Amino acid sequence: MWTANQVSDTNRYVANMAPLITHPAIQNALTSKITDAVVERLNVKGLADQAAAALSQKGLPQVGGLVQGTSGSLAAGVAGFVHDRVHKVITGPRMANVWTQVNRVAHEQLVVALSGRGHRGISVRGGEVTLDLAPMIAVAKADLRSRGLTIVNKVPDVHTAFPLFPSKNLVKAQSAYRLINDLKIVLPILTLALLGLGVAIARRHRRALIGAGLGFAASMLVLGAALLIARAVYLSSVPASVLPADAAAAAFDILVRFIKTALRTLLVAGLVVAAGAFFTGPSAAAVRVRGWFSSGLGSIRHRGEAAGVGTGPAGRWTYAHRAALRIGAVALAALVFVFWGQPTAAIVVLIAVLLLIVLGLIELIGRPPAQPGPAPPGS
Repeated sequence: MWTANQVSDTNRYVANMAPLITHPAIQNALTSKITDAVVERLNVKGLADQAAAALSQKGLPQVGGLVQGTSGSLAAGVAGFVHDRVHKVITGPRMANVWTQVNRVAHEQLVVALSGRGHRGISVRGGEVTLDLAPMIAVAKADLRSRGLTIVNKVPDVHTAFPLFPSKNLVKAQSAYRLINDLKIVLPILTLALLGLGVAIARRHRRALIGAGLGFAASMLVLGAALLIARAVYLSSVPASVLPADAAAAAFDILVRFIKTALRTLLVAGLVVAAGAFFTGPSAAAVRVRGWFSSGLGSIRHRGEAAGVGTGPAGRWTYAHRAALRIGAVALAALVFVFWGQPTAAIVVLIAVLLLIVLGLIELIGRPPAQPGPAPPGS
């Protein structure tokens, strides 16, 4: 589902990519890439050497020698100036907007890249998905020009590639992404259907439901462990010349944060289902907890009735239909979770707490019918 969302949902993709430009490690990596691209094409040292040679030919060898001797320092000074200005541009709000716009416009091109055809903007090179930095370099050039470094006018349009997803498995991802996109709805439904079928055909339904909830939660722990392993493999496979280690780590952590949020959410959901199945079961601990719960609510109801607060016909109706109301409350909570969109672990806990409150109200409002008292003596 995560992979399908990256290639089919532009807003989701942009939301995933947007924080990258605000991370210091990514900003430093972009600054270095753009600075190197600009300085390489400026060739300040080469221009200074040409000027020195020209001065020497015109009978000014001392001036020419002075210019040639300072060419290295001049080049270093220009490089430092460019680096400082580029870094300020990269860390400013203008570049953040450019980054978002570039990624939004390039999203459709990413789909083309994953299909293996490549495209200007985002493309596949040597097993890497790369982003063309030309729009960002153009912004940096405009800033340098406004600061008086008019020599940047000699820099042509620069298309420097910035690696986004270095991966040895990219080819497999290219061949599988369409299938994953088609199955992103089918697979969750199939998973729930198989879990439900497993519970339905089990001899002990409640125990099977507990096992399903715990197994579901355990699978999220396995996914979390797999992400840790993938992170280590990813970082070890990215050469420092391609992307600095801190930038690569930041990119990985930012790009998989939605997966981590989802696995935490589903882990809590599995535990809630398992706990619910356990505490509605016949075990001594479950019966004891339900007894405390029912006794406490019954005491509150009796105190209310003693104070003249009763539920009347509504209480009798609630008690008569309490089983259907409980099932409806649980079903409603499940529907809220399914259709929430992007629930978090906190949302799952909130839904579970609200469900307990509703079940408590059903127990509190439902008044059992009055039991006939013992017959009077001699009747």
